[in-house]
Amino acid sequence: QLQLVESGGGLVQPGGSLRLSCSASGASLENHAIGWFRQAPGKEREGVLCISARGERTRYADSAKGRFTISFDDAKRTAYLQMDSLEPEDTAVYYCAAHRSLLFCELRAVDTYDFWGQGTQVTVSS
Repeated sequence: QLQLVESGGGLVQPGGSLRLSCSASGASLENHAIGWFRQAPGKEREGVLCISARGERTRYADSAKGRFTISFDDAKRTAYLQMDSLEPEDTAVYYCAAHRSLLFCELRAVDTYDFWGQGTQVTVSS
């Protein structure tokens, strides 16, 4: 059973950067599509970006384009979300999620992801 744990959140000033980690145990990420999501207070969980298992498909929320990128370690045990040029509107709890379907990459199909981490808080404030 795949288990995911996010880390790397914290307080950052506007314009700053953070790199979030999503560490996998119980299985490798290489056979799962990966999505990053976030949920701000009082708002629904929204997709930030996703990538299919072999990288054939990627999708970015408009708010993430040009600022956020996803990467993996060589062993495909950890996924990273690099966030640059952060804005106060990026303040949220960030979650990584995994989907069993290799080609899956959908930002709106939040409920279809099979595995979720517990989330890590990102606060962008001066």
